[in-house]
Amino acid sequence: MADTGHGADAALRIKALESLLVEKQLIDPKALDAVVELYEHKIGPRNGAKVVARAWVDPDYRKRLLADGTAAIAELGFSGVQGEDMIVVENTPEVHNMVVCTLCSCYPWPTLGLPPVWYKAAPYRARSVIDPRGVLAEFGVEVPETVEVRVWDSNAELRYLVLPMRPAGTEGMTEEQLAALVTRDSMIGTGVPMAA
Repeated sequence: MADTGHGADAALRIKALESLLVEKQLIDPKALDAVVELYEHKIGPRNGAKVVARAWVDPDYRKRLLADGTAAIAELGFSGVQGEDMIVVENTPEVHNMVVCTLCSCYPWPTLGLPPVWYKAAPYRARSVIDPRGVLAEFGVEVPETVEVRVWDSNAELRYLVLPMRPAGTEGMTEEQLAALVTRDSMIGTGVPMAA
């Protein structure tokens, strides 16, 4: 997705707001840094990657994940605000899934960490519904015409996680090695896992 300059404007506004809140002693900058650190480095998409890797190696877990995403994800200890109600949709050779939040930026923070800037951008939110194949192509994901593209709209009640297809040639890999192949974008549907 092309940057229209809004990201820089938003960053400046955020910095100005943060400075004002610190100056008025309404927030502690160290506490704010700790929250950002938590979501960027300790939670982040690594939690979701562990969920995906477990589903790839454990057929029973995969069934539970697709039947009740919230409960199966919680089995691995990942739950909380913005991830209370999770639905997991599976990519197959016949169907490619993609997630968007057309109203704002509802996103499963406990499993994917902070949302990418483009996820919150109006062009992604609007165009994903109108031209999902075009948007996917911009991300480098070419979906054949024979494959159905399904767009899932997250909202205040439900968050979605895409279970991407396991890459070929990964049969001998451990769960940890598999998790390293899973990208944040592959769990949104705008990417695919890295090749082995």
